[in-house]
Amino acid sequence: MIRVWFNHWFSTSYRLIELMKEDTHEQIYVVGSNRQKDSVIQKVCDEWYEEPDIDNEDYIKYCLDFCVQHDIHAFVPRRKMVEISQNIERFEQIGVKVMVDDHATIQLLNDKADAYQIFKDCSELHIPDFHIVNSLGEFEQAYRKLREEYEQVCVKFVRDEGGMSFRKIAENVDRFKQLRVYQGSGISYEMLSEALSSTARFDDLMVMPYLPGNEISVDCLQTGKGLIAIPRNKGAARHERVEYDPKILQMTDTIMQRIHLKYPCNIQFKLQGDTPYLLEINTRMSGGLQMSCLAAQVNIPNIALNKLFGREIDWTMDRTEKTVSYIELPRIIS
Repeated sequence: MIRVWFNHWFSTSYRLIELMKEDTHEQIYVVGSNRQKDSVIQKVCDEWYEEPDIDNEDYIKYCLDFCVQHDIHAFVPRRKMVEISQNIERFEQIGVKVMVDDHATIQLLNDKADAYQIFKDCSELHIPDFHIVNSLGEFEQAYRKLREEYEQVCVKFVRDEGGMSFRKIAENVDRFKQLRVYQGSGISYEMLSEALSSTARFDDLMVMPYLPGNEISVDCLQTGKGLIAIPRNKGAARHERVEYDPKILQMTDTIMQRIHLKYPCNIQFKLQGDTPYLLEINTRMSGGLQMSCLAAQVNIPNIALNKLFGREIDWTMDRTEKTVSYIELPRIIS
């Protein structure tokens, strides 16, 4: 039996845990924890615990103690992944394998500006124009410069997860009309400027052109047999199209050859016309990985778990292009 711990993952990891448990050689026993005690993930875990609201070294010590107390063999972190990667040796000393890449790589890719610099000499990759700003004046200057060439501009903090800080900037906003529509990630130039003016200096903010086309999300895992890469073309609707565009696959291969990630990751591109631009590289399993695995008929979570223990699992892929979606099923928590 392999005892695996998932700490504070998003709700779609429900299906990722199910996939990981589909092992033909070992019983996979999953221990789950979350700061939300009623998270639905508990319904697919064999044990479930509420996490404390602590940070920094206190959380690392909590994780180490948790692994010892619950006889954990493999740790699949999401919460504080960067900090955990910095402390991999401490987990290895207590016999725990951690499904996370090396700290230097994760820290580099978590900084969007530094990540773009890695690929600036790759002629086959398209990197968006961007400016890093730390004050209102710098933002206003960057905004004016980009608006000379692009129709719309967007912003996002360099250190971000899941695009939480992403905002599309709108001009000449009809504030009354806004009351009748869902604003989503849009923000007026005036409102953003007012927010930024509330502090003299702020964390690195990336200002870049808004790319209006679809997002292409590529779920990846490097294996001894070769690279698994499954691109999902994401529109505004819930369904996504798995398409094996040779251009996207070549760009993905170029990225993976340069950064050498061992465990599941997700590379995001955004289209402007027919041109795909690199957005970001996430060093974890994506929320949509379940759809990629279904479409391609390949079990990335289970292959990755076996890789963590030094076992190469043979795999095949169905490369037929498909449209895939998902439905929500109710679960009683308590």
